[in-house]
Amino acid sequence: MSAGENGDSAGRINGIKSALRVIPNFPKPGIMFQDITTLLLDPKAFKDTIDLFVERYKHEIISVIAGIEARGFIFGPPIALAIGAKFVPLRKPKKLPGEVISEKYILEYGSDCLEMHVGAVESGDRALIVDDLIATGGTLCAAMNLLERAGAEVVECACVIEVPELKGRERLRSHGKPLYVLVESQFLKGTLMATESQEEEEKMLMGKSISRVEVKNRLRQSFASFIDLN
Repeated sequence: MSAGENGDSAGRINGIKSALRVIPNFPKPGIMFQDITTLLLDPKAFKDTIDLFVERYKHEIISVIAGIEARGFIFGPPIALAIGAKFVPLRKPKKLPGEVISEKYILEYGSDCLEMHVGAVESGDRALIVDDLIATGGTLCAAMNLLERAGAEVVECACVIEVPELKGRERLRSHGKPLYVLVESQFLKGTLMATESQEEEEKMLMGKSISRVEVKNRLRQSFASFIDLN
């Protein structure tokens, strides 16, 4: 589910979209980086982002906001404070002191791991997972597994941005969990459409001729190789 765009919500969502930016070729050539730092520089857009999440969850009896490292740490705590929930950081390995519970997961080009403090989540807790962006959904699925192993019920996953072409929503749906986002990324779709309309894009990668389908697949893989942690 995405945030509704009627009335006051439409104005706030448009403001959030306007505050985001895309940085081409960062951190390496071929990557189109979704930058939320410009959103943080806009107090109204940042507040609207938090308020839209709070309005959705304030009556859902959420006891845990689980934020995924690192940008989930930006959006999760203010939501937790506003709805009276505890904030639980889900971190990369060897970042948390003390005893932890771990969940390994597979990326397109390797593997990664999330960790959480033992005892941070209790049986019966109702959890919301928060991150800035969902791409393939790999990290969100790992976060769900981690919380459920600790006895929590994952109510929903919430992200500021969704890249629908990478099918993360479908992956979460296959695990029986809903997704709520504020805005959809448009740059990848535009990149693929532009590629299809230009014959010269069929000759890429050191002059080798490849099909349009392969061009699109390689663009998706290039993008996913960086943001698959989401």
